[in-house]
Amino acid sequence: MGSNINLEKVINHWIDTSNEDFDTMIKLYESKSYHWSLFLGHISTEKLLKALYVKRNQEHAPFTHNLYRLAEKTNLDMNHEIEDWLDQITVFNLNARYDDYKREFYNLCTENYCKEWIGKIEIIRERIFKML
Repeated sequence: MGSNINLEKVINHWIDTSNEDFDTMIKLYESKSYHWSLFLGHISTEKLLKALYVKRNQEHAPFTHNLYRLAEKTNLDMNHEIEDWLDQITVFNLNARYDDYKREFYNLCTENYCKEWIGKIEIIRERIFKML
């Protein structure tokens, strides 16, 4: 990053917007908009990983939505379960946005399914926060 860029400001931007998106995810869950809730779960996780990337690499985060790849680039300590979760959460981004997948994903997103994945997203976020 150039010397004129404030790393702390960039990191805090990613964290703050991640937290806002996380709060919106919860509100969407409470309003029973489960597929959009999980979409925001992906976005909030992505932003937190980007904060960690900036902190560890001292440069802007890459333009990707792939959570597993971001986690690799941050050297996030992951077991196979977390790797699988990141892959699945990445799919929420695609499934909520593209019409080809939207209906199938909408039907998959029951209250229990969404609640389960919100719990997993919270676990991942806690892990990332410990490194920030």
